[in-house]
Amino acid sequence: MKNKKIAVMQPYFLPYLGYFQLINSVDEFVIYDNIQFTKRGWFHRNRILEGGKPKYITLPLKKDSDYLHVKDRFLADDFEKHKNKILARIQNAYCKAPYYDNVFPVIEKLMSYNSNNLFEFNLNSIRILCDVLKIDTKIRISSSIDIDHGLKSEKKVIALCKALEANHYINPEGGIQLYRKEDFEIYNISLSFLKFKPTLYQQNIPDFQSHLSIIDVLMFNSSDEVNEFLFKDYEIV
Repeated sequence: MKNKKIAVMQPYFLPYLGYFQLINSVDEFVIYDNIQFTKRGWFHRNRILEGGKPKYITLPLKKDSDYLHVKDRFLADDFEKHKNKILARIQNAYCKAPYYDNVFPVIEKLMSYNSNNLFEFNLNSIRILCDVLKIDTKIRISSSIDIDHGLKSEKKVIALCKALEANHYINPEGGIQLYRKEDFEIYNISLSFLKFKPTLYQQNIPDFQSHLSIIDVLMFNSSDEVNEFLFKDYEIV
């Protein structure tokens, strides 16, 4: 039987390098759309290097219940005004970065996506960034997969693996406290974890800042260098 690897993640806004290393390391990547939104997560915010320090950029959202699924949350009605402010901040933060001229038009494109649905907005951004990073992993939307979507935690992940005929599931290392390999082995599924090791690169500041949005990586590194980063500085255990 062919070893088919999948990963399952939430739809983050302009996620960090490790997110794309995970996508690149599997055969199919499932993005949850039917998962509860949380203000403390990365659904609508991330960090850039501004004034030499990590600062949040945040998508403004319509006020609504925090118990809704992410696919049922929407950008604020005045998003256009906020979008221009976010772009101006990114422009000011990175206008002197060596690859600014190549990267900023990409950011303008994904920030101008014609949908105010938060999930669709993030999914489009991830697809665009995968194209830029030359990642060809197939991306699937969780609700489109025929499983019992009332399942929780590892039971839902196992159901997704079975539905996609995958026998190897890879999770970020944060899942070490959530999932046990023996629970997956019962279903002939291998469980591994991707351990991210911050990739060092020149940011034009004395102390390197890791785990920033992929924007930072793209601004300071050539496309060939970024492609190399997708295969280094992490281990799957």
